[in-house]
Amino acid sequence: MTLTGWGRYARYPAPLSQPAPGDLASALAGGPVIARGAGRSYGDAAISLRRTVGTGRLNRMIAFDEAEGLLVAESGVTLGEIVEVFLPRGWFPMVTPGTKTVTLGGAIASDVHGKNHHRDGAFRASVAWFDLLGPDGTTQRCSGQENAELFDWTLGGMGLTGIVTRAAIRLRRVESGWIRQTTLPCADLDAVMRAFDTHASATYSVAWIDCLARGPHRGRALLMLGEHAGRAEIGARAPFPPARRTRTLPVDLPSGLLNGWTARAFNAAYWRRGKAAAGSRLVDWDGFFYPLDAILGWNRAYGRKGFVQFQCALPDAGARVGLSALLDAIARSGTGSFLAVLKRMGVAEGAFSFPMKGYTLALDFPATRRALQLIDRLDRIVLDHGGRFYLAKDARMTAETLHAADPRAARLREMRARSGLSDAFRSVQSERLAL
Repeated sequence: MTLTGWGRYARYPAPLSQPAPGDLASALAGGPVIARGAGRSYGDAAISLRRTVGTGRLNRMIAFDEAEGLLVAESGVTLGEIVEVFLPRGWFPMVTPGTKTVTLGGAIASDVHGKNHHRDGAFRASVAWFDLLGPDGTTQRCSGQENAELFDWTLGGMGLTGIVTRAAIRLRRVESGWIRQTTLPCADLDAVMRAFDTHASATYSVAWIDCLARGPHRGRALLMLGEHAGRAEIGARAPFPPARRTRTLPVDLPSGLLNGWTARAFNAAYWRRGKAAAGSRLVDWDGFFYPLDAILGWNRAYGRKGFVQFQCALPDAGARVGLSALLDAIARSGTGSFLAVLKRMGVAEGAFSFPMKGYTLALDFPATRRALQLIDRLDRIVLDHGGRFYLAKDARMTAETLHAADPRAARLREMRARSGLSDAFRSVQSERLAL
């Protein structure tokens, strides 16, 4: 069948199997494979031209220890399914990315991060252990104490160390499904960076940033802070609201509809609306954490050619100058991003995890030649300022760029060769990036 990432940019004819849990080990026979969960990585990380193994049938929740908030579940269970079951009981994921459709296996492979990385770290902070199916068909329990090296490389290793079959993760106790959201308009890049520092104690923080604003408005942003609301704050509201009703984008929109002109108009309108809504209010969990999940198939808005994501992390020392250079390059190009997100990041973690202490900027662009040329320029700016790239969003980076940005890539390749993993687990991405 034809497989693609969520960006729908590159499409590959590839065999996909969905083995039952008991048949998973036999699926490894016959050449290199890669695991595929919900298909929400944006590029080609979960596609193998030889054998792609889906984990959709690993979909059971197995046990829950309420004293510790510890959930044991198979790797094909999604965060949305966990929220559906456990939020009404007063529990929520400790760390969540911007979509609830990601599977546990995918969250571990990408070591996803959320709006609270500056406080709580990446997904690994919630992982007590996982079971990993290796190239010989046997399963190993991996944790910080048991098979610790494999545990470390798997979190962020993009599925290249084995197939996660089940995991134990810690959930967060909450009193309600409501978030106290405070919106702070910030006039420029300096203002939003100061605001991140001023509100470093906030549990959640994320900024929408206008990547096309120029001059004195360069980097203007809406910083959104969030705290889990207690029962005393929500009044007569139902304490645990269900997920919002979703709408479906049934067809691909015209490819040229999302362009520099429409991006500029959207950004201006979004800024005005955000300024008008400044202050604090209660919002439901689904709207705060997962706004895009309200539209099923929102990736079709970019047309049949799809879109590409770009996400980098810049260290504190180079963040101010690097972010300025990135925003200047985007504004000059006229190729705007509709979903430009800036987040503060905490300490670096793990053998190959993406985050580093500093800032991360995530952008999306329609997959046009002009946009791809722009992203090549953005790559060079990131390299010049000591940054690195998020592989869960990548669909087009070169091996030279990755290895120049991140010396850990060579160490991952060496570890895979030493452990006999290179011949067993490969993806289109790993081959493109020489991992």
